[in-house]
Amino acid sequence: MTQELTSMITQSVNDQVFGIWFLIGAALVFWMQAGFAMVETGFTRAKNAGNIIMKNLMDFCIGTVVFIFLGFGLLLGEDALGGFIGLPTLGIFTDYANFDWSNFVFNLVFCATAATIVSGAMAERTKFLAYCVYSAVISAVIYPIEAHWIWGGGWLSRLGFHDFAGSCAIHFCGGLTALIGAAMLGGRIGKFSRDKNGKVTRVHAFPGHNLVIGALGCFILWFGWYGFNGAAATTGPQLASIFMTTTIAPAVATVACMIFTWVRYGKPDVSMCLNASLAGLVAITASCDVTDAFGAFIIGLVAGLLVVFGVWFCDYVLHVDDPVGAVAVHFMNGAWGTIAVGLFATSTAPESTLDGVFYGGGFGLLGIQLLGVAAVGIWTAVTMFIVFKIIDHTIGLRVSQEEEIEGLDSKEHGLASAYAGFSIMDATAGGMVENENTDLGTSDYHVASEAQKAAAVPVVKNADLNTGIHKVVIIARLSRYERLKTALNDLGVTGMTVTQVMGCGIQKGAGEKYRGVEMDVTVLPKVKVEVVVAHIPVADVIDTAKKVLYTGHVGDGKIFVYSVDQVVKVRTGEEGVQALQDVE
Repeated sequence: MTQELTSMITQSVNDQVFGIWFLIGAALVFWMQAGFAMVETGFTRAKNAGNIIMKNLMDFCIGTVVFIFLGFGLLLGEDALGGFIGLPTLGIFTDYANFDWSNFVFNLVFCATAATIVSGAMAERTKFLAYCVYSAVISAVIYPIEAHWIWGGGWLSRLGFHDFAGSCAIHFCGGLTALIGAAMLGGRIGKFSRDKNGKVTRVHAFPGHNLVIGALGCFILWFGWYGFNGAAATTGPQLASIFMTTTIAPAVATVACMIFTWVRYGKPDVSMCLNASLAGLVAITASCDVTDAFGAFIIGLVAGLLVVFGVWFCDYVLHVDDPVGAVAVHFMNGAWGTIAVGLFATSTAPESTLDGVFYGGGFGLLGIQLLGVAAVGIWTAVTMFIVFKIIDHTIGLRVSQEEEIEGLDSKEHGLASAYAGFSIMDATAGGMVENENTDLGTSDYHVASEAQKAAAVPVVKNADLNTGIHKVVIIARLSRYERLKTALNDLGVTGMTVTQVMGCGIQKGAGEKYRGVEMDVTVLPKVKVEVVVAHIPVADVIDTAKKVLYTGHVGDGKIFVYSVDQVVKVRTGEEGVQALQDVE
C-alpha cells in the first residue's frame, strides 16, 4: 500500500512538473518569434527593416485570431474524414472551464512558427496586405490540417509516422510554402542579370545590412529550440537526451559549413554559418527524442553541407531569390530531418521504441517517413499554389517597382526609417565596368613605371603648385590611413581633416563573395584626408602620399590639389599664411 501511494505521489509530481515545463517550452517557442524577426531583418536591407518586424509581429497576432476560430479545431478537434481533419470547435468560448488551455497555447506558438518561416524568403518585395492574407490562411487551414495528420491522431500518426517536434509539420511545410511564394514573386530588382532572351547570365549578392542583429537572432532561435524540441518530453532522461541532440546537431552543422565555405570560397562565410546552425536545428527536430549522439552528429554534418548546396541551388539553378536562406534551412533540412528518423532512430534513446535502418530496424520506418514527407509536400504545394494565385489575381502579391526601390518601410508603413537618427546607405547595388589597368604589374613603388604609378594613384592638378596656399585632398584605402598620417606628420604637416567616406572609380570592386555569390560593390569604404599647406611644397605632399598609398592595384586612391584664395583663423582673425602657422 505504501509503495502504491509513493508511486501515485511520484507520478502526480512528475505530471505537474512536466506540465509546467510544457508551458515554459511554449514560452520559449514564442520567444523564437524574436529570433526569426532578427535573422530576417539582419539578412535584408535597412530600407525594409520595419516591414520585416511588422510581418513577424502580425503573423503571430493574426495567427492567434484565426487559430481560435478554426485552426485549433482542425488540428486537435475530434477526428473526421478518416483522419484527414479534426472537427472545428469553439470550446474556448462555450466550455472554457474544461478547455485544454495548455495544448492550445503550445500548438498556437508552433503554428505561428510555420507562418513566420515564409516571410523571410518573400522579403523585400511582398505587399503587406498579401502577407497578412496568406499568413492567416496558413495558420487557419494549411498547417492545422497537415499537423492533425501527424499530431492530432490523424492517418499518418496511425501508420507510425514520427515527427517529434516538427521537422516535417512545421519546417518542411513552411519552407515549401516559402519556395513556392518566392518563385511566384520573382527575384528582387537587380538580383539576376538576364540576356535579351530572358536567360539568367549572372547572380548578384545583396548583403544583409546588419549581421550583428542576424547573429543575435540565430542565438535566440538556438536558445528557444530547447523548448521547441524539449517541451513535449515526459521524463528527465528523455529531456536530457533531447537537449544533447539539440546541441550536437547544430554545432556539427556549423563546423561543417565553416570548413566547406572556407575551402570552396576562400573564406569562412559568416551568414552561411549562421544559416547552418539553424539548419542543424531544423534537421534534428523530428528525431531529437529517438536518436543518439552518433545519429545527431551525422544529421548535423549533412545539414551543414545541405544548407550551402541549397542556397547555391536556389540562386544558380532555380533562380529563386531567397534573401534569408529559408528554403535551404527549412524546406531542404526539414525533409532531410524527417527522413533521417528512418535511418538513425534507436531504441537506446530514453522512451524510444523505434529503430531505423542503421540500427537494425529495416526499411519499414523509412518508408513511412518518406510517405509522410510526400503527403505533406503534395498538400502544401497544391493548396499554397492556389492561395498565392488567388491573391496575385486579386489584391496582388508584389509591390510596384517604385515601392521596392524606395523601400517597403516608407511605402507600406509610412516609416521614414527603422533607424531614425542613423544614416544607413545601401552601398552594394548595381555593377561596374572593369578598368583596363587592373593589373599594374608590381607592388613596389620604386620599380613601377610612371604610367603604373599614375594608374594606381591619379593626381588632379587644378592649381599652380609653386605659389600661394593649396588644399590637398587625398582619397585612400582605410588600411593605409595610419601610414599616410605618419608620413604627412614627418613631412611637417601637423593639421588635417579626416573623414570616413564611401567612394568608387571604374574599378570592378572588391571581388568578395557573400553566401557563395560574388558581390558587385559600387562604392567602397575609403578615408578622405584634407590638408592645407603654404610653406610645405605641394609636390612633396603628393610624392609622400603616392609612396605611402601605392600597392600596385586599382583603388589605391586619388589626390586632388586646389588653390585656396583665403584662410581666416576664427580665434585671432589672422588671414592668409599667418592663419596656418599653428597647424604646420
